[in-house]
Amino acid sequence: MKYYLEKVGIENKEILYRLLQYSLFEESATDLNEMNNDGLFEYKWFDSYFKDYDREAFFIKEDITNKLLGFVMINNHVSKFEEGHSISEFMVIPKYRRQKIGYIIANMCFNMHQGNWEVAPSYGSIQAYSFWKKVIDEYTNGEYDFSDGIYAPGSKYLTSVTVNFFFAAINNNSSPTLIVPS
Repeated sequence: MKYYLEKVGIENKEILYRLLQYSLFEESATDLNEMNNDGLFEYKWFDSYFKDYDREAFFIKEDITNKLLGFVMINNHVSKFEEGHSISEFMVIPKYRRQKIGYIIANMCFNMHQGNWEVAPSYGSIQAYSFWKKVIDEYTNGEYDFSDGIYAPGSKYLTSVTVNFFFAAINNNSSPTLIVPS
């Protein structure tokens, strides 16, 4: 099966918002997200994905049927580099997980924009941490180092680890390297 990313336009904003709510609900089991009195999880940057040039959202779809399988939200707000891209939200609908869809889509995202990438899986989620560690390990061909949770001198890539929080940064301009927790 083949998959593709479809840019979310303003006409599909509500569909993305509903999917984001599912994702935030799922993450609330391990992170600090709280539902408001209207039964929604707030996401203060959501409208920015339809206004700002440095944010983009995509639906994950199956190629032949165009079936909606999830979404990904990407922005240029990075903390460890002067410039780059960050996967801010990423969700494959549970029914379609463990079929390599997330792996394929994550690689599509990394290949879409050359340069530095930062990925911060959902706080406290062992599943998200394991998924991203595997994806990034394979994307970088296993070329990574780890030294006390921070980047090694002279390295282009870094990691910051705080209580089940995994932060990975990649640069895909040349031979990719990554520092991840062991």
